[in-house]
Amino acid sequence: MATPLTRPPSSNPRYPPGARALRAARGRGAARFLAQRAVWALFTLWLLSVLVFAGGQLLPGDIGRAVLGPLADARAVAALNHALGADRPLLDQYLTWIGHALRGDFGTSWTFREPVAPLVGDALLQSAKLGLLAFVVVVPLGIGGGVWAALHGGRWLDRLISTLGLCASAVPEFVSSIALILVFGVWLRWLPIEAVAPSDAGVLDTLRHLVLPVLPLVLVFFGYLARIARAGMLEALEADYTRTAILKGLPRRVVIVRHVLRNALLPSVTVAATQLGYLIGGLVVVESLFRYPGIGSLIYNAAKAKDFPLLEAGVLTVGLVYTLANLGADLLHALFDPRLRAHKGA
Repeated sequence: MATPLTRPPSSNPRYPPGARALRAARGRGAARFLAQRAVWALFTLWLLSVLVFAGGQLLPGDIGRAVLGPLADARAVAALNHALGADRPLLDQYLTWIGHALRGDFGTSWTFREPVAPLVGDALLQSAKLGLLAFVVVVPLGIGGGVWAALHGGRWLDRLISTLGLCASAVPEFVSSIALILVFGVWLRWLPIEAVAPSDAGVLDTLRHLVLPVLPLVLVFFGYLARIARAGMLEALEADYTRTAILKGLPRRVVIVRHVLRNALLPSVTVAATQLGYLIGGLVVVESLFRYPGIGSLIYNAAKAKDFPLLEAGVLTVGLVYTLANLGADLLHALFDPRLRAHKGA
């Protein structure tokens, strides 16, 4: 009796020849891509640490004199400089500083007389709260507005959204912040001017205090994200795969959801992830105007007081936030666009 012929595993239509090799190659390409991005991130942080340390050394003023005051005795100043290691060669000072920084020890603040790391950590947490709130508000509004404008391209709604977004993004943050303070905080008295709520405030009251600081950020980034989303949508709507799907008889809604949005929103998602670093670490103007105790205002006050340990730690922390945000944007781009991942891993 003849035995039935069995199809070898390699001829299975679900697993065509070379499919495993192709998946393995893509996996190696993805791993290589992630490794390259991680190496560049580490190199960027190292270069930033060198620039931060050099900038602190180039700032005018003597460390011992800044700590003890202008009337301190010269011998006391020299003794303090020796105790702090400020009279050693710059390379030795940098190696000592970066070694302690890698262990989370940034020294003691000359202004607050406290360890620097907890001060920077608390300020970063406050900035993250403000930046994430602005991010959660502006990303749906900006991307949704850009998509809606592209779907009504050339009509009054498209022109309205584009004009409003352009005008909002063209106004500097300090101008819109002052205008919002005068209108909603001083004249109408609808919202509190200071961003910090009382310690016994509830969630709603805390959010109410954050409305005015968040609005300038929303205005600036709405126009930027809307333009990116609109351009991506228009390009995807005119692509060949969109025309092919329409010619096949698919409904317009299905074509937009399944074929257009995934490709159109890729630039918007990556740009939004990149801007998250600024929303957390670059809000010096907004935090200063609203007296918000974030990392931006901490760096500004440290620079005014020539508090070098606090200034260097704050700038390095902001650089770390920016680097992680850019790394996250690259990973999102690779996740949603396999062509980029395959190209980088080739």
